[in-house]
Amino acid sequence: MRPGRLTIVGTGFVAAGQTTLEALSYMQGASKLFYLVSDPVTTHWLRGLNPTAESLADAYANGRPREKSYEQMVERILAPVRAGEEVCAAFYGHPGVFVDPSHEAVARARREGHAARMLPGISAEDCLYADLGLDPGENGCQSFEATDFLVHRRRFDPRSLLVLWQIGAIGVLTFRPGSLWSRKGLRVLVEELSRRYRPNHEVLIYEASPFPVCPPRMERLPLSRLARAAVTLASTLVVPPTREVRSDPDMLEKLGLEPSE
Repeated sequence: MRPGRLTIVGTGFVAAGQTTLEALSYMQGASKLFYLVSDPVTTHWLRGLNPTAESLADAYANGRPREKSYEQMVERILAPVRAGEEVCAAFYGHPGVFVDPSHEAVARARREGHAARMLPGISAEDCLYADLGLDPGENGCQSFEATDFLVHRRRFDPRSLLVLWQIGAIGVLTFRPGSLWSRKGLRVLVEELSRRYRPNHEVLIYEASPFPVCPPRMERLPLSRLARAAVTLASTLVVPPTREVRSDPDMLEKLGLEPSE
């Protein structure tokens, strides 16, 4: 039997509007298309693109460890690949950002001798920079998954932008219904951030919009109010820098640069 081929693509965040032409061609041409998206409009669009389109969302179940759900997704994606088919799997946003099954499917397919690749897509981070008017090159940017940030006590510089993802699911490893999985985790996050920021330090809750007619959510509030705020699984926390950075005179001299005014 000839080897199969797997292509992992992203649909972006705006329904049908942020998919690259390259990703579109693979979704249309696949002999089997799998998808995991966050809105019914994109689901309807994908089913119209390819009649073989099949959702992976039913791999989730209340109380089921997400790792088991991801494993089921990987095996479902690889089954037709192993049968020699041209398979495409589409995930919302960027297919390689916070998408465990996409990376595992590519790695496993390659180990088994099949052709496999991942195409880039527009992620929530790309939308965040555009919607909030932020430039990660201005003061630097530190980006962490919220649970990882807490559990591993990641070191960070408060003089640079801090972005924390999945603040609505802190400390939760199983799938649960509802828009917020852990209010307790949010309180712990505020407690830890308060070690480096003042209670009145302004933070932002950001949620990218999947629809071009709807604005993104951008709520500004003091850090002290975050634990009681309306946070969902789609929420990302943006913590602006505390102050401007100062140039090191010795390094400026080594590089032959003039001190900035």
